[in-house]
Amino acid sequence: MNINILYEDEEILVAEKPVGMESQSAKSFEPDMVSEIKKHINSKSPKSGEPYVGVIHRLDKPVGGIMVYAKTKNSAESLSKQVSGHQMNKIYYAVVCGKPVENFGTYVDYLWKDSKNNYSKIVEKGIKGAKPAELDFRIVDKVQQDGEEYSLLEIKLKTGRHHQIRVQMAGHGTPLWGDQKYNPCFQQKKQRVNVALFASGLSFVHPVTKKKMTFTVKPKGQMFELFSI
Repeated sequence: MNINILYEDEEILVAEKPVGMESQSAKSFEPDMVSEIKKHINSKSPKSGEPYVGVIHRLDKPVGGIMVYAKTKNSAESLSKQVSGHQMNKIYYAVVCGKPVENFGTYVDYLWKDSKNNYSKIVEKGIKGAKPAELDFRIVDKVQQDGEEYSLLEIKLKTGRHHQIRVQMAGHGTPLWGDQKYNPCFQQKKQRVNVALFASGLSFVHPVTKKKMTFTVKPKGQMFELFSI
């Protein structure tokens, strides 16, 4: 499988994760990003031993988009500090069912993760295990199709919680199109569809050169084709 590599040097690799691929090492026999990147590094410069690929952040399997991986442990540590310090900026595009009340705004909620069932939900502050989740959104475009209204949102994550965008959007009345976990309209459908969420922008500081790095790609997926992006 050919991965779309946006940038690479001795310290980092920036690539576009395809929809339907795991962003970290998978336990199944299906391809995953870490394995594919290791193959790529080996094909460019075969060395004895397995190349180092540090996972800095994650995308859900049904979500495609831009990711940065570290090729050295020092770079992995530097990039991970940027993530924990909220210095790595991530921009997503999402298609939601309906329209948010406001054209732009901020959602601040507390999310609780049910690890056993791979599910998260909004809970009251103070619940054991609940973590704050914050994001900014703005409406980019709206369309009507088959009597239903859909909105294209640009979303900036301020925290990185489990299924955060999917949970918060559903919790505020505008679930993502195609989300079979959090959108009631899709939970009964047996046919597998890809959730309309894509990581289109990523900015961070290079761990060695300290240069600001910014990458963007156009969101991919059938629902995004309805909008002018």
